[in-house]
Amino acid sequence: MNILAIESSCDDTSAAVVTNTLLRSSVIASQAVHQSWGGVVPELASRAHQANIVPTVAEALKKAELTPNEIDAIAFTRGPGLLGSLLVGVSFAKGFALATGKPLIEVNHLQGHILSHFLQLPDREYNAPTFPFLCLLVSGGHTQIVLMRSHFDMEIVGTTIDDAAGEAFDKCAKVMGLPYPGGPHIDRLAAEGDPLRFKFARPMVGELDFSFSGLKTSFLYTVRDEVAKNENFVEQNLADLCASLQHTIITILLKRVEKAVKKYGITQVAIGGGVSANSGLRNALALLGDQKGWQTFIPERFLTTDNAAMIAVAGYFKALNGEFAPMDIVPQT
Repeated sequence: MNILAIESSCDDTSAAVVTNTLLRSSVIASQAVHQSWGGVVPELASRAHQANIVPTVAEALKKAELTPNEIDAIAFTRGPGLLGSLLVGVSFAKGFALATGKPLIEVNHLQGHILSHFLQLPDREYNAPTFPFLCLLVSGGHTQIVLMRSHFDMEIVGTTIDDAAGEAFDKCAKVMGLPYPGGPHIDRLAAEGDPLRFKFARPMVGELDFSFSGLKTSFLYTVRDEVAKNENFVEQNLADLCASLQHTIITILLKRVEKAVKKYGITQVAIGGGVSANSGLRNALALLGDQKGWQTFIPERFLTTDNAAMIAVAGYFKALNGEFAPMDIVPQT
């Protein structure tokens, strides 16, 4: 079964093709226009999607060595995401379906991140988790622990009550004057710093839930107070600030994962979402898994950011269940 997938939830236009769970092609067109604004501008994002989507899909089909008529179904991200961006992807998918007579498959963006663990790559075999397993889903907009009982039997057992981990990275990076997106810059600088140099708040709420607003406030106040005494404080302590911030966020995340493992007795643990590209988190989870005897699943880095490959493999499993979408479907933000 050949599935063409479209992902346009935020600022990356992506198309991919899978045959069953085997990745045939993956193409991503990024938008540099947002960097000067320090964040994604929705109107600029939707305009860029309109310009990028046709050549991106054409390139994905070319790399997969398939024609439009050889596609069996088209999957698309229905949400969550930016409404204008989602509309471009949904509208293109509908047009492709009408032109070729192929069925539509709607995919939840977050489910796609989790199901990316079942994608097989042409140059290497990936060891997929078996059910049940726990997935720590961490991104700019979401931080959740999800209990996976089957491909689409998912229960959110822990979530953030305010801000997401990815937002904490980006907002604290902005305080330090780092470019957008800040997460990769913090990751790079943290490797050179002392993770125990500075102490920041670690709010603990509920049993398995997260909170990052207090951490952001703690970080902001620390920088503000130190800059008042030394205007060069951030520049002189940048690596240590990044290392300490990253260490704090990772500690908060993995403490909750450890609690979830104990509560549910499940020792298969996966991660997904944009923040799962962070080298500190990847290394810390692998180390904790070795210490605790867990089986950990860490995705390829190109599958951690927004991509259509994860939408394609999720679409494949939906197609197996006969879950197709009507032509009057609309995005969900």
